[in-house]
Amino acid sequence: MSSDTTKSSSERRPDWAALVIAAVLAIVAAVIFVDVSRLTSTTGYSPVGPASVPYWIGFGLIGLAIWTVFAAFRHDFPEREHQEVSPVLWVVGGLLAQMILIRFAGFSIATGLLFGLAARGFGARRLHISIPVGIVICLAIWWLFAGVLQLSLPAGPLENLLQ
Repeated sequence: MSSDTTKSSSERRPDWAALVIAAVLAIVAAVIFVDVSRLTSTTGYSPVGPASVPYWIGFGLIGLAIWTVFAAFRHDFPEREHQEVSPVLWVVGGLLAQMILIRFAGFSIATGLLFGLAARGFGARRLHISIPVGIVICLAIWWLFAGVLQLSLPAGPLENLLQ
């Protein structure tokens, strides 16, 4: 009898993850509406102006948020698998390291570190191999963009050796 009551009480609870997704959709729609409301209405001869498409996107997001709320209460979403946190932390750590280091260490070292940490997040076990390989690949990419295509990427000590 107790298993029936726990099952029925869990069936009545909404899917909280879906409600969070609905809230995020509504917040993004609100940001779009606030931003579009600051545009001046310069439609000219046509009723379609620069605010028309963002308004439709905002209305679409509100519609998706409402649909997601109903789906959360009806339990229309499939059962989710257990999420591993450590791979996400490796990739986010690599992104943070790149953002912090790119100005000082240059493109190759910062992005090579991102490459190595992201590879670790995806299952590579040997950082002492993947980080130098990432740096070499990124140095070649930097040379292609900065040297051949004449585009500006942040230069660091390795890039200064090639200049």
